[in-house]
Amino acid sequence: MTADKIFVSLGGLFTMGFIAWFFLFKNEEEIRAENSIDITVDGGYSPEAVFVPRGKTTKLNFFRKDSTDCLDEVVLGDFKIRRKLPLNQKVTVEITPQKTGEYDYSCAMNMYHGKIIVRD
Repeated sequence: MTADKIFVSLGGLFTMGFIAWFFLFKNEEEIRAENSIDITVDGGYSPEAVFVPRGKTTKLNFFRKDSTDCLDEVVLGDFKIRRKLPLNQKVTVEITPQKTGEYDYSCAMNMYHGKIIVRD
């Protein structure tokens, strides 16, 4: 086997490993919220996953820094909430989840995602 074939093979293996790690094993940033949580909207949502208590009203404070049109709205489908996110302004969304579980939220185009995890 020639050096160029070895180099290409090793590069391919490295690339496959990186893709597997990125999509399958990358840990989400998870933050516990008691009364409120600040979520930065900048190329996605940070933190991506938020733990909230069941049966207690929690304020999700979205602050949009990214001017991308896709991120100008947040949709919490399970809570029937859709809010505009003006650039560089805090928008507060209040939720009171009654059931434990995972609830996704996204941008209006469903390209960027976050998760609310409800626990007792």
